[in-house]
Amino acid sequence: MTRHCYKCGEPWTLNGNPGRGETCMKCRADLRVCLNCQHYDPRAAEQCRERRADLVFDKAAGNFCEYFDFARRKWESKEFKNSREDAARSHLKKLLGD
Repeated sequence: MTRHCYKCGEPWTLNGNPGRGETCMKCRADLRVCLNCQHYDPRAAEQCRERRADLVFDKAAGNFCEYFDFARRKWESKEFKNSREDAARSHLKKLLGD
C-alpha cells in the first residue's frame, strides 16, 4: 500500500501530506485533491465519508480541506478494458455509420 498520484500512479515518498500547491512530479496534477484522500468515496453523500468536511465541487482540483489525509492504496492503472462500454461504442458506431 503506497501513497501515489491518482492520475498517473507516481509514488509520494515524502512524509506527511502534500500542501495545497504541490503537484505530481510526473504528470503535474494537483496532489491535495479529493481523489487522493482516504475519505473520498464515490458512493457516499457529496462523495466524502467525512461528514464535517465542506463540499468540494471539483474533486480533481487542489483544495484547502482540513480533513485531507493522503490515502494509502495499491495503484491500479485506469487503462483497463470495459467490455460493456466497448460494446456500446461499437453499437453506436454501427448506428451512425462510422
